[in-house]
Amino acid sequence: MSTTVPTPAPPFDDGDPGAQRAFERIPPQDLDAEQSVLGGMLLSKDAIDDVVEVLEGEDFYRPAHGIVFNAILKLHGQDEPADPITVAAALTKSGEIGRIGGSPYLHTLVQSVPTAANAYHYAEIVHDRARLRRLVEAGTRITQMAYAADREVDEIADAAGAELHNAVQVREDSATVRVGDRYGDYIDRLEHLQKNGAAKGVPTGMTDLDALTNGLQPGQLIIVAARPAMGKSTLALDFARACAIKHSRPAAIFSLEMGEAELLNRLTSAEARVGLHHLTSGDPTPEDWQRIAKAAPRIADAPLYLDVTANTTVMEIKAKCRRLQQRGGLDLVVVDYLQLMTSGRKTESRQVEVSDMSRQLKLLAKELKIPVVVLSQLNRGPEQRSDKKPVLSDLRESGSIEQDADVVILLHREDAYDKTSVRAGEADLIVAKHRNGPTCTITAAALLHYSMFVDMANT
Repeated sequence: MSTTVPTPAPPFDDGDPGAQRAFERIPPQDLDAEQSVLGGMLLSKDAIDDVVEVLEGEDFYRPAHGIVFNAILKLHGQDEPADPITVAAALTKSGEIGRIGGSPYLHTLVQSVPTAANAYHYAEIVHDRARLRRLVEAGTRITQMAYAADREVDEIADAAGAELHNAVQVREDSATVRVGDRYGDYIDRLEHLQKNGAAKGVPTGMTDLDALTNGLQPGQLIIVAARPAMGKSTLALDFARACAIKHSRPAAIFSLEMGEAELLNRLTSAEARVGLHHLTSGDPTPEDWQRIAKAAPRIADAPLYLDVTANTTVMEIKAKCRRLQQRGGLDLVVVDYLQLMTSGRKTESRQVEVSDMSRQLKLLAKELKIPVVVLSQLNRGPEQRSDKKPVLSDLRESGSIEQDADVVILLHREDAYDKTSVRAGEADLIVAKHRNGPTCTITAAALLHYSMFVDMANT
């Protein structure tokens, strides 16, 4: 005797027939737009140049259309004509002509397009439908992960955030270009760099440091480490100010140590050149108020974001960064500081946990293609030596921090140990690790009464 197993209802089924139809609906696509795109490309070389900026083969819903698209691009890249005859010959040679329905289908594509002049518009429609399909696919994977529940909840939430980010991210400019089409722009950028001395990466505001690193590069994990009260938070805030205020590039600061009022005091002190003690005491002078009034518009208009959530986890920071990048872009992240964070997971030791967090922050930098600056404490090693300068081995709970980092900057001030030092007011930025360049020690002026570091030449 057989038993009939009822068909399971779709997720979130509330008995509404409309919901049932929506669940059973085919993925978002527009076959007419796909045909028009390909027809335009087969008719016009200019249409190919327009479309290639928007689409790639996997954006087509119908596999045969992706095959035709790639064949057109291959011919175009070889500077050969791409029309129904040449594309049919190329597909016949590769053994794919049968997969698209034969050479007559190529002529059908040409006949289906109203005008090749609208190819870019048709491409945008196809691209939008592809993004919607990726959202559907991401939603399906997220649902499967949630139902499986075979990992920690925070880990599943992080993976879900990554799936969603990958689904909605905007495609970069096409890599299939002729060198000659871009070389003029390259020469213009090179002349601009020579004339203005601008860093290719995110500027730090420190001339010598930018010259060494060429700016903070996308995908880099930059560790700024020091003993307490050396000024590492101040240095990181300088990086964020240079990015957001001086260059109008979005930056985010996640501070687990300072509150919003303290961060704003330091930001105002540095940008307006007002004594920090006047702000913390709530007694700025009339001259201070004038400086604050001049600096206020720069600070208020800057794309700088502050987050002072206590006991935050790496996964929460990653989720917030993804949202910021999706909403308005994000060029720099500062985390202050590593040892105050938690991973949100159970680990066998604190060293393993810190190592896991540094690895996750490195993955965040690679995923969002931005530099991530992370502050870290040093152990007591420098204080136990006659030469107080820190070294890489002084990284506290180091684990994989040194391994994950692309750049490690150890901050040192002699006057922190010897008030009578002849180098009072100076700071050493010891670039102890630089994956893509040389290491050296850069001297800066420590204007801590203004909560800032500046180039020695600007003092």
